[in-house]
Amino acid sequence: MEKKWGGRVRNWMAKKMDLPQDVMMDLPRITMIGQIHVYIENHRGLLAFTDNELRLLLAHGQLLIKGESFVIKTILPEEILLEGKIDQVIYINDNPGGTK
Repeated sequence: MEKKWGGRVRNWMAKKMDLPQDVMMDLPRITMIGQIHVYIENHRGLLAFTDNELRLLLAHGQLLIKGESFVIKTILPEEILLEGKIDQVIYINDNPGGTK
């Protein structure tokens, strides 16, 4: 119940204060340039990296990116820039029932 209420309050505040919802709701911001470049902001850490997979921890779940020839161009505490051939971007929910 607290999570549901807290999410509604943050959403309402974001709208009233004209703030980006990704900031208020602790969501990642993902920017892709075609199939060759992805920039992710507001992640919680790198979980795994190979030349064909990147897995990031998020506040609520994980982000899995699959493809080929991956190179991390920039990595900062809450931002990452990945280049390569991107085939899939998958959000893995940490709540398997899908309810909040």
